Amino acid sequence: MDAADMMQASSERGSLWRSAAGDKGGLFWYARDMMASPPSHDDQSYITLLGKLKEQIQSARLRASVAVNRELILLYWNIGQDILARQNTEGWGARVIDRLAKDLRRDFPEMTGLSARNLKYMRAFAEAYSDFGIVQQVVAQLPWGHNVRIVEAIKDPDERLWYARQAVEHGWSRNVLVHQIESGLFRRQGKAITNFSRALPSVQADLAQELIKDPYTFDFLALGPEMSERELERSLLEHLRELILELGKGFAFVGNQYHLAVGGQDYYLDLLFYHLRLRCFVVIELKIEEFNPEFAGKMNFYLSAVDDHLRHQSDEPSIGIILCKDKNNVVVEYALRGFSKPMGVSEYRLSKILPDQLKAELPTADEFSREFPLISLVKLRIEIERKMRSLLVSKGFEPLGIGMQQMLDMLLKAGITPESAEQFSQSLKAMHMAAHGLDVDEETASSAISIGTRFLEELSKAGTE
Repeated sequence: MDAADMMQASSERGSLWRSAAGDKGGLFWYARDMMASPPSHDDQSYITLLGKLKEQIQSARLRASVAVNRELILLYWNIGQDILARQNTEGWGARVIDRLAKDLRRDFPEMTGLSARNLKYMRAFAEAYSDFGIVQQVVAQLPWGHNVRIVEAIKDPDERLWYARQAVEHGWSRNVLVHQIESGLFRRQGKAITNFSRALPSVQADLAQELIKDPYTFDFLALGPEMSERELERSLLEHLRELILELGKGFAFVGNQYHLAVGGQDYYLDLLFYHLRLRCFVVIELKIEEFNPEFAGKMNFYLSAVDDHLRHQSDEPSIGIILCKDKNNVVVEYALRGFSKPMGVSEYRLSKILPDQLKAELPTADEFSREFPLISLVKLRIEIERKMRSLLVSKGFEPLGIGMQQMLDMLLKAGITPESAEQFSQSLKAMHMAAHGLDVDEETASSAISIGTRFLEELSKAGTE
């Protein structure tokens, strides 16, 4: 196979992987296809090199783009500062901006952004951010259009800086930024009633509290007041990308109506996520009524079951979010006071549908799968871990509190020897990286999915023998 053929094969595999990651059925079909014709050693070596070079090129291009943007923002701030200073010290009126725009465009005809309107924005920008350190460290990382929207819409300095930092951290597009401002995200973020301060270590509690909102705005749903909980759940899943945008960065979808068997009885979680930054499972229960204290008891039970059956020894304690149509804050505080499992209660709001302009800014299915390539690996790891624990229990072992590599060693000692055990052991690193929020390149993820799916099938077969 020559280099051109290798590159074509790599592209086809990447395309298939992206489609598979966005569709559960496609994911397993692709994994089986990969198992039928695994890449040769030479192919894999070339793919690794190609992936490394692509990453270096993309990183260099990004750094160059960021540097150009930063210099432009600093230039605009300095221009705005000079205009402000002259107007304040020499009493120049607003008409001087029109004159400056005319003269600057004459001397720099190839340069855009020197209109009178934009010079006024520069003046407002410099007036809004008098601290050059903040300009350098935060707002210079945002495109000019983002900064204009923030300065136009927000007058409070603390709130303005908060949105700037959030836009940098989450990589919001301009229209998404406008939506977050209009939905009052600043006033909703971190406002949920929780017991995190008592149930979690201080650092984890602060981060978890910061990430939970109240209320959540599901204005992308077109549901009437008579909806059922299942209709609400189904609609959220149909708009999964918008849901994750509202939940915030780091939420990886694991499943809905997620099955847990406890004491011989079946239980189902409405929505299960893994948070890549908190490094824990997040259980979300949906209620179409006002908060009832009984909801907290049920959530406490679910979190205990998730911690016992799904949580890895390196994971943080699982967190629960109860989303209700309404709540009495005093009742919520009393209800949460007696539970040790970390949980919070928030309301949700249903309003108008997202405008078409914002919908166009949300990621497509392919873009979403590229942005969250860890979701498939995290979910596959969970399924494999559950199957390994089940097999070990059936053989008389007690696998609670041990890692997957240790469980694999125990399986081999028990006489369960899947053919792909050695390959699976090598792919565990990628699975652990995904579970802990670390970057996993597309080719490595694809290979780990292929090996992991094959290993899971062999485990299932061993369980029936």
